[in-house]
Formats: sequence, C-alpha cells, structure tokens
Amino acid sequence: MASSRLTTLVSVAHPWMCDTMGHMNVRHYAAMFDDASFQLLGHLAGPEAIDNHDLGWADVRSETEYKHETEAGALLTIHSHVTRLGRSSVSFEQVMTGSIDGVVRAVNRTTTVRFDLKARRSAELETGLRTRGEALLVASD
Repeated sequence: MASSRLTTLVSVAHPWMCDTMGHMNVRHYAAMFDDASFQLLGHLAGPEAIDNHDLGWADVRSETEYKHETEAGALLTIHSHVTRLGRSSVSFEQVMTGSIDGVVRAVNRTTTVRFDLKARRSAELETGLRTRGEALLVASD
C-alpha cells in the first residue's frame, strides 16, 4: 500500500534546530509535522478549497512518538496517510524517516476536525475530500 502514502515533507535537521546534546529539539519535530500536515490536508481538501475561506481544520489530538535521535545534517522525509475518516474528522499518521538511511526518527498521529469558520462548529467532510481521503487510507499499525 505504499502508493497510499503521500510524501508531505523533505527537509534537513539544521544545526540551529539542535539542543545542547546535539539532537534535533522537539519543537522542530513539531514544526516539521505541522508543515507536513498542511500538505496532507491541502491534498485532501483539493483544489476547490483554494478559494474557500469558510472551511478550515481544528486539531483535537496530536501525539508524537520519538523513535531515534536526529543529529544536525540528517536528511529527513515525512510520509503521511489517513488512518480514519469520521463524519467531520480525519485521523492521520505521519512517519519521519532518514531520507538516506531509512531509519524511522518519529511518528506523529493526529486527529483534526473539518471546521466551519463562520458558524464556529464542525462541518461534515465534503464528498471530494472523503474520496481523496479514502485513497490515502491505510490501516493503522
């Protein structure tokens, strides 16, 4: 099911992202996962969402599991996929690996809700979004 995973970020762990122990600080993992989620959610929302400023997303849960230390200079790739589609929510997993060595550095699992920005409440997933989400659906390990 590798085709169901979307490459959502390719980056590098810069020295300024590292803590006093020489490893990438958790704040930068969070930023990379956040950037990757914008890619995933943009692909799900589709081109019709570009000019629609009435709908957005509200994250309701996010958990990151750190698997391997990431040192300055490490080349990183994040692949993302959907794990669950609800009435108004999407759960997804993002896996950060070393681009060269393939070592899993961290895994992020997030649930976000489609949000009507004017009514200030959840909104049902649109048909096109649901179809695109189903194409990226992978059973959670």
